[in-house]
Formats: sequence, structure tokens, C-alpha cells
Amino acid sequence: METKGTIFYSKKTLNLRGELLSLECPLVMGILNVTPDSFYDGGQYNAPTQILEKATQLLKEGAKILDIGGYSSRPGAKDISEKEEIMRVVPVIQAVTEAHPKAVISVDTFRAKVAYEAVQAGAHIVNDVSGGNLDDKMYETVAALKVPYVLMHMRGTPQTMTKLNQYEHLLYEVLQDLQQKVVQLRALGVHDIIIDPGFGFAKNIPQNFHLMQHLGIFQALGLPVLAGVSRKSMIYKTLKITPDEALHGTIALNTVALQNGANILRVHDVKAAFEAVKMVEKLNENKVLNE
Repeated sequence: METKGTIFYSKKTLNLRGELLSLECPLVMGILNVTPDSFYDGGQYNAPTQILEKATQLLKEGAKILDIGGYSSRPGAKDISEKEEIMRVVPVIQAVTEAHPKAVISVDTFRAKVAYEAVQAGAHIVNDVSGGNLDDKMYETVAALKVPYVLMHMRGTPQTMTKLNQYEHLLYEVLQDLQQKVVQLRALGVHDIIIDPGFGFAKNIPQNFHLMQHLGIFQALGLPVLAGVSRKSMIYKTLKITPDEALHGTIALNTVALQNGANILRVHDVKAAFEAVKMVEKLNENKVLNE
């Protein structure tokens, strides 16, 4: 039995404007990039009809959350203005909300102004790849908006992060950084926090696999854990293939993430991730029956 206040307790719901989203079973977050330069699907979904068709497809395949982003966070990505980012994401959030009123939407941004405008347009969650490092107003903005916040670990910016992967003790330093930020967020009144260790962000390939192997350590924070490895370089560079060919490797690591306690999988390929969730759930059911 989990006891609140101990490392064995883990929050199992998110408050979405008064509606509770259960995390008792792992959820799939479908990626909907509206950027021309994302590493895998950049430029594929720019026309309004294409965006809505993709959103509908992701929801039908099992996505519980749609993660909409207008700023590419791939290594070396081009910087864009706050205004341009807002112009990319807000109309999309409005259109998806109108077409799918019950859809849960997160906005993938590290800018407080973008987060604010996105939530006003209908987003329920703020997914910040910088963990608050790139906008000192982000924490107070999320607190005022009273929405769940994905707190990711990263160093530097998307333009500089690949040079900032020097750690003496990787797991300890990532966990400590996240823990300190959780304290700051709690002090401001942010109640729903999701932990993301930041695969590929200021980590090299061996470090990413070390994080995956020990993903369960982040449960010590007593918060839901998000794993985002979909088609990333830790997969396609290891297999010496392209991101287009990295689905099977993604499925393998998503399965490992689920077995190590991930509550949310952030993915490009929702159907495959949803099926992985179902298979791991079945394994866990049989484990309980046999005990």
C-alpha cells in the first residue's frame, strides 16, 4: 500500500480544470508538431486540414493527450520569436479544441507567454523542455494558470545543450535538479507536476541508456514520470539507421520505460505505443495473479 509522504507514494491523477485525469494505467501522449524543422516530422502538418486529420488519427489510435509544439527543440534548432511561436500553436489548439472538445491538450513550450496564450486558447497542460531554465516567469505563470506542468531536465538551450553533457554522477545530478525545482514549484502552489528526465537533452547516447536503465529512481519524487524517446538519436544512431526507420527501436525502449515505471509515453507513433501499454498491463495482471 502506498503511503503519502513516503517515497513509495506516487500521485495518480492530474487536475485538468476540475476534471481528474487518471494515471492508474499508463497514458500515451501523441506528438503534434507544427514546426518546419523538427527532427522527424518537421513540416508535415502545417495546413489546417492536415493538422486536424493528424489530431483525429492520434486520438483514434489511443492518444489521451495531444502535445502541440511550435518550436523545434532538436539539437541546433533555429531560434524563432515568441510571436511566431504563438502564431503557430494558438490557432492549432483552438481548431483541435473545436473539433475534439474532450481532447486533452498540452503545449510544448519553454516560454511563459506562449504557455499563457495556449492555455487561454484551450490547452490543459504545459510541457516545458527547459524545466523553467529559459524563462524566469514560467513557474509563476503555471502557478497562476493552475494547470499541470511537465518538468523536464535540460541544460543550456536547444542550440547549446549537446556541449553540456558533463556529469560526475548523472542520476544524482538529474534527480537533485528536478527535486529542487519541485520544491520551488510547490512553494508557488503548483500541485500537478510530471517528471521528465529529458532523454537526449544535454545527455549523450550512453547517458540516455543509463537513464533508461534506472528510470525507476525518479519515482522517489512521488510524481508521475514521462518518458520521451520516440525516434530519437539514442535509437537511430545506435542502430545506424534513420529516424524514419526507428519505430521498432522506439517500441523496445517504450516497453522498457513502462516496465521501469513510466506513467506517460510521449510518442510520434501512438498505435504502437498504445499496444505496448496494453501488453505491459497484461504482463502486470498475470504477475499479480501469480503472487
